[in-house]
Amino acid sequence: MFYWRTASGNEVDIVLQDRAGRVVGIEVKASATTLGSRDVRGLAALAEAAGKNWLRGIVLYSGAEVIPFSPNLHAVPITRLWSE
Repeated sequence: MFYWRTASGNEVDIVLQDRAGRVVGIEVKASATTLGSRDVRGLAALAEAAGKNWLRGIVLYSGAEVIPFSPNLHAVPITRLWSE
């Protein structure tokens, strides 16, 4: 588990990488109830940096709906971690 930040200020809270090099980025926006493209800017930068190793990006937030930003980048309500 890693934290990622660029010199230009893009950052991702949690970066997971498996032995094959596949990368998953996770952002946590505990106070956000609505999200926009600015909220996934760090994940988009990480996806570009990871290239073919990029697998998925997830933004955990306090809203109620899953929001797709691209096929492999979604915002997911943090409550889904505890729901069945």
